[in-house]
Amino acid sequence: MDAENRTTLQPLSHADAFETLSGSRISMVLTDPALPDNPIVYVNGAFEEVTGYKAGMAIGRNCRFLQGENTDPDDVKRLREALRDEQDCTVDLVNYRADGSEFVNRLMMTPVRADDGALRFFLGMQKPLAEVEDLLSPNAVRHAMREVQHRVKNHLSMIISLTRMYGRDAGDARDQFGQLARRIESLQVLYQELSNPERQRNMDTVSLGAYVSRLAAATQALDGRAGVTVNVDVEDAEARSDTAVHLGMIVSEILTNALQHAFVGRETGRIDLSVRTLPGQSLRITVSDDGTGMPEGVEWPDSRSIGGSVIAGLIRQLNGTLNVNTGAMGTVVTLDLSGVTEAT
Repeated sequence: MDAENRTTLQPLSHADAFETLSGSRISMVLTDPALPDNPIVYVNGAFEEVTGYKAGMAIGRNCRFLQGENTDPDDVKRLREALRDEQDCTVDLVNYRADGSEFVNRLMMTPVRADDGALRFFLGMQKPLAEVEDLLSPNAVRHAMREVQHRVKNHLSMIISLTRMYGRDAGDARDQFGQLARRIESLQVLYQELSNPERQRNMDTVSLGAYVSRLAAATQALDGRAGVTVNVDVEDAEARSDTAVHLGMIVSEILTNALQHAFVGRETGRIDLSVRTLPGQSLRITVSDDGTGMPEGVEWPDSRSIGGSVIAGLIRQLNGTLNVNTGAMGTVVTLDLSGVTEAT
């Protein structure tokens, strides 16, 4: 084609662009983050048809006015974080039309930037989902998984409470009940971490950073007291779920022992839990306290007790070594575990 017959394409003017948006059958909305509360500054005709709100009823308001009682806060959080980070986001939100009827809205949001890269608008495109689309959406799967997790968590909590209640009146069997309660507690926290939809891709590995932190909080809530603080400093690593069960049981037992015995006669105290990665896919777990120290002649874990035997067996299964140093300034328990983490 010669130069005389070549058509030169001209950029659309702002007026042409808005006319194109207005005629689109896709529901669209523009918000201006430079204005207070990031209000709507433009909606097209398709938006009015989908939501039942005329432009004059929507412009000047934040899009949250479409949310309601059944809008999931986690979905709103994802959207809010994407807006904060100026990132693309697709989320299925429960929204409400002007007549109060509920619909599932697949919102695809993207930042619109000026020529110099500065953020100018957020463009939202909306698609009401049919019932079959809603059931198959990632949100529906995530919500169902969260509901199952909630129910299992409640059942495990009830079992832990009953086990501890019976253990108080169990006499010589109290130690066994305590071990059982801590094992169930460790499984409960592990289940929560395995059910976390935002965790690592491999479904058979667990983030030790998140898992140990959750476990420490749960142990403190069950066995701690107001004046004793537990500080957690954990380097993240991945471990297989069966390894994490054993590791969690050991950490729970060490923490429980410190919470119950390190501060006899004192109202306040401090426990520090740290997890450090070592070469060769190994870990070093340290639990130190500023308590009174173990009485002379006391061995922990006590190999003569069932609980002590269980802990010693778990440490052997993980190719671990345990070192306990105690004195007037407290006790330091160091556990080295060989080859327990997964390569990333």
